[in-house]
Amino acid sequence: MDDVSPETKFDNVIFCAPPSGSDDYPGDVKYAVDNLWCGPDKGRFVFTSSGGIYGPGNGEVVNESSPLPESTMASPRSLRLVKAEENVLSGNGCVLRLAGLYTLDRGAHNYWLEKSGGIVKGSKDGIINLLHYDDAAGACLAALVTENDVRGQIFLISDGNPTTRIGICESALKAKRYGGLEMPSFGADDDATAGKGKIYDGTFTNSFLKWKPRYESFDKFMTSSQ
Repeated sequence: MDDVSPETKFDNVIFCAPPSGSDDYPGDVKYAVDNLWCGPDKGRFVFTSSGGIYGPGNGEVVNESSPLPESTMASPRSLRLVKAEENVLSGNGCVLRLAGLYTLDRGAHNYWLEKSGGIVKGSKDGIINLLHYDDAAGACLAALVTENDVRGQIFLISDGNPTTRIGICESALKAKRYGGLEMPSFGADDDATAGKGKIYDGTFTNSFLKWKPRYESFDKFMTSSQ
């Protein structure tokens, strides 16, 4: 944002920078809403947040209106995202809470199989929701072009096919890129710190934005990546 002239404003803005690297992330987001965007009468402000703000979960289903954990239970990263969301929504922008992002070479699978030392924190059956980077971009564009009014709206974006930690590794090992690697070991099934995970229900989002993922599941993506 430092490279943008203070006099320059844009009809449409997609803010997708993560909280890392910012001393005041909510403040940076608010600055973008107030100073880089022409406002809701001219276009749309789309902010990419994370479904991680729902907390570790206990296997329950969550959607766009599900309550968030008390601030005392939330991680510092989640608290920054929640405040950033509030700044966007109060300015009539919209929020896209994204599932765990991946490509062939990026994501939890890559770290677990190649960089974790063969040990994955958390139960093998912990639920993980995923989304290909290309589909995340497609959802952002859908929020810009939909005829529906997205002002002040929260959307939950995933491929709609939650899997598990062991399922992620099993799927990734089907791809030529990870052929020959070994299945890592997982944490104890009763490890309360990792949680059981959540199941994302993006039915409202998909209908409202008239959006669906190109890659309908992590397993199908990896199976086709030969």
